[in-house]
Amino acid sequence: RSPTLPLALTFFLPLLPNQYDPYHVNDVAGCFTKCKRLGDNTCDVDNLQRYWLQYEVYLVENNALETVDMPSVKALVQNFSTDISEDLLFSLEPSQIPRQVMKGEDQPPDRVRLPKSLFQVLPGNKSMVRLAISVLDIGEGNVFKGPRLSQDDGSSVLNNHMVGLSAGPTPVTGLSEPVEIIFSHQHQSANVILTCVFWDGAKGDWASRGCSTELTAKGTICRCDHLTFFALLLRPTLDLATAQALTRISQAGCGASMIFLAFTMVLYIVLRLSLQRFKSEDAPKIHVSLSISLFLLNLSFLINVGSSSQGSTASCRARAAVFHYFLLCAFTWMGLEAFHLYLLAIRVLNTYFGHYFLKLSLLGWGLPALVVIGTGSSNSYGLYTIRDQENRTSLELCWFQKEPALYATVHSYFLFTFLFGAVVLALVAWKICTVTSATAGKGQGQTWKTVLTVLGLSSLVGMTWGLSILTPLGLSTIYIFALFNSLQGVFLFCWFTILYFPSQRATSSSSSGTGTARLDQAHSMSHE
Repeated sequence: RSPTLPLALTFFLPLLPNQYDPYHVNDVAGCFTKCKRLGDNTCDVDNLQRYWLQYEVYLVENNALETVDMPSVKALVQNFSTDISEDLLFSLEPSQIPRQVMKGEDQPPDRVRLPKSLFQVLPGNKSMVRLAISVLDIGEGNVFKGPRLSQDDGSSVLNNHMVGLSAGPTPVTGLSEPVEIIFSHQHQSANVILTCVFWDGAKGDWASRGCSTELTAKGTICRCDHLTFFALLLRPTLDLATAQALTRISQAGCGASMIFLAFTMVLYIVLRLSLQRFKSEDAPKIHVSLSISLFLLNLSFLINVGSSSQGSTASCRARAAVFHYFLLCAFTWMGLEAFHLYLLAIRVLNTYFGHYFLKLSLLGWGLPALVVIGTGSSNSYGLYTIRDQENRTSLELCWFQKEPALYATVHSYFLFTFLFGAVVLALVAWKICTVTSATAGKGQGQTWKTVLTVLGLSSLVGMTWGLSILTPLGLSTIYIFALFNSLQGVFLFCWFTILYFPSQRATSSSSSGTGTARLDQAHSMSHE
């Protein structure tokens, strides 16, 4: 059994005898994991989808089969009387064969309810009709995804499971009482819309006509007036108006940040030329390096948003790579800010490092380059499209077209630097509060100085980026994140000015009993 055999067989499935014996069914099911969403020329997705649609017909017509128990598909095939007196309920636990739930039993979380009127319109003889109920695991591949899920915009089929209801080759539509399929799931965020859909074999895509969606505390109830394969679709709800509003807020914030970051860099140059200590201290150099990375990140974002749908595929990938690089540079320099803060405030002794800032620069600019080169070599960049619930384009951006690469090189990278910065900031805040209470009491003025100091340090280690964790709570948190995060450059300028502007130096040094200014202006770490 060659692992490539099932893919080759998908071209000839309708011609094979005994194509639905367990051996072939298991082999073809393996194609669900081999047919990747980004394309596999050896995989005939349309043929595979027809294969599974016809499989339910085969189950109904094969009177010898009553159950199917395989890893990818579990089915119940049964004859029912047409004169039943009440609706029938069936369990749809994905790990179990569907079974009828008897009266008085607790209702399972995943289930299907068939109205008694259904059995009177099913094709067959007058007294008995045959029905197949199945649960199909379609996996992470491209099978049963269709155009509505091929944009890599975060859409998915709940748990990658489809529920099939079939009474044979004759379509059953226009039911007076709809069938009910209940999908259990955890509470979804406000940014995700859940839609009950069925597989439209004629179009090769998911559709929702004839189906209604009812959200409950424990799941979703789908009611449909026909029999076929059903699923629950999860899609982002970023509509066009919201996307445009968030884009404008981000563009305005990035523009303001770029202006203030430019002021920060100019101020640094002026102070470096006028103050001798600026030529040897490392803290200002790290601050300005972070400012440069954020300036270039904002610039690449504005260029990317303004021209994402223009140019060739190669130019789009190049813009995505540049944007990715400066994003990682910003994350890295925030982490280095936290590292430097840890050395100054927590580990005060034994902190000698030769060529300290040079080593930080190699890490700050070099590590992101290695990550981007690796990501680009895996062909992960491309046009990223977000669509609303009506399949209209809400936002296009040259970004990632492979979600695993996005999670590995952006989300994980950010999470590591953010958690490190949060831990260091918490330790520094605790130390400042301890010193304040021991030397200056707990007066209201001193408390405000401590709060402002911690807020200033939080802008260095990128705490505003942590607001992204709250975005699943709803659109309001998305707006807050877009506003505050795009203004990080403004916060950096204010902090830099308070610490280093000559007219403020005496005030800062004398009025802060906690040593706020000296915390950032301690001894130089590079004895170059």
